[in-house]
Amino acid sequence: MADQALENQNSAPRLQSIDALRGFDMFWIIRGDSLAKALAIWLGFPGLVPQFEHVKWNGFRFYDLIFPLFVFVVGVVLPFSLSKYTGTSQSTSDRRSVYWRIAKRTLLLILLGLIGSDILQFDWDKFRWPGVLQRIGICYFFAALAVLHFNVIGQALLFVGLLVGYWCLLLIVPAPGFQPYDLTMEGSLVGYVDRLLVPGRLYYGYGDNEGLLSTIPAIATALLGVLAGHWLKSSRTPGIKVLGLYLAAAACLAGGYLWSFSFPLNKILWTSSFVLVTGGCSLGLLATFYGIIDVLGYRRWAFFFIVIGMNAITIYVLQQFVDFSAISKFFLGGLIRYIGLACENIYSPERVEAAQRAVLMLGILTVKWSLLWYLYRNKTFLRV
Repeated sequence: MADQALENQNSAPRLQSIDALRGFDMFWIIRGDSLAKALAIWLGFPGLVPQFEHVKWNGFRFYDLIFPLFVFVVGVVLPFSLSKYTGTSQSTSDRRSVYWRIAKRTLLLILLGLIGSDILQFDWDKFRWPGVLQRIGICYFFAALAVLHFNVIGQALLFVGLLVGYWCLLLIVPAPGFQPYDLTMEGSLVGYVDRLLVPGRLYYGYGDNEGLLSTIPAIATALLGVLAGHWLKSSRTPGIKVLGLYLAAAACLAGGYLWSFSFPLNKILWTSSFVLVTGGCSLGLLATFYGIIDVLGYRRWAFFFIVIGMNAITIYVLQQFVDFSAISKFFLGGLIRYIGLACENIYSPERVEAAQRAVLMLGILTVKWSLLWYLYRNKTFLRV
């Protein structure tokens, strides 16, 4: 997402699977999750609803994958977009140019994240400077520098070092008043640092979802994407690439699951086991999208997601300022009321409300996608 412009400059054919995977991920962020929850209740499958909500602390659900998958995809494109800047033959001016581009994109992502927060209200008590785009920008920055300065082996060692180093940090250093390796809400070192250094409103009472120390393993998530990008960019046959991605996914899932017995899966702390499990899921999804779209050539089904993925930043930022719900109600308000009247003698009140909400969410997604399709058709993309 953060590097689409550089990706376009590369001479190699653009992998549509990456755009589609980015769009698949963004779909859930732009109210696809709300549509899924409403449909699950309406159709009588309420047990699926928790999968579209975050775990409060330890554990893992489908919706916990969405953010790390985005960070992973940011890493995947870097070997393609920065390939002409790697190696020893680059001039000083080329180096300065790429450093400026990386710095500019990082700062723009952070700025967009801050604009979408409460900073415009100038209320320090409510303002929280960490955020999704801020973390993506930081992860992009360090992953891009790793691509420029380390070879693949060095990047892999850095990936492992960040995961092990983060684990050792929490294992050895206690929060004041607590024992080392206290991974509870109240006692974790991660939460203590957030309470100490993050002003205003925290994501949860004892820390922040996009806090400071947990950015360390989040960078490792981006680096895993970088390693996957190198694999896709290699000269190996498409079939071997797909197989390698699936094998790497299985290895990460197994390693993350085993590590979780001592270092629990936790999105708030972004534990090393969480990095491996979400990385395994991301690798598996990348293998599937790449195999179906770019290897087998089945692309039509992916167009819906490609349109979203090509302008992911646009819709993420825009939905914070445009009331798409009001637009959907304007066009579908009569249908929503009719569904309520037609279903009130068939379903329970909860399922009737879910049916109405499903229509509302479908309208919101339709308006958003139509806007993105218009931009896509006119080749208008927000470049960051």
